[in-house]
Amino acid sequence: MTYLVILVLTAVVFISRYLFLEPKVPLRLSSSAQRFLSYASPAVLTAIWGPIVFLPHGELSLADNLPYMLAATFAVAMAWVTKNVLLTTIVSILVFLVLNLLIFK
Repeated sequence: MTYLVILVLTAVVFISRYLFLEPKVPLRLSSSAQRFLSYASPAVLTAIWGPIVFLPHGELSLADNLPYMLAATFAVAMAWVTKNVLLTTIVSILVFLVLNLLIFK
């Protein structure tokens, strides 16, 4: 059953990507739909990192979560300045690792 679910979800993801990325398929999104979908990535990323940074133990805690908070603040500032997602991601991960492994052992 698990393999069937994985295969079905793989097919859904592939087909949804293929329909919009294949140039031979005459399916195009309107400009308003494209603008609406441009907010999807930041919303999903915020839903992932928000609880990790602000709710480390299931409740709001900022005192014992300093490496996460500092790395997240650095990532926001770097994203705002550089506007480069890949560079921001890689450098922010390195900053977090330095903070977490070397400074806040």
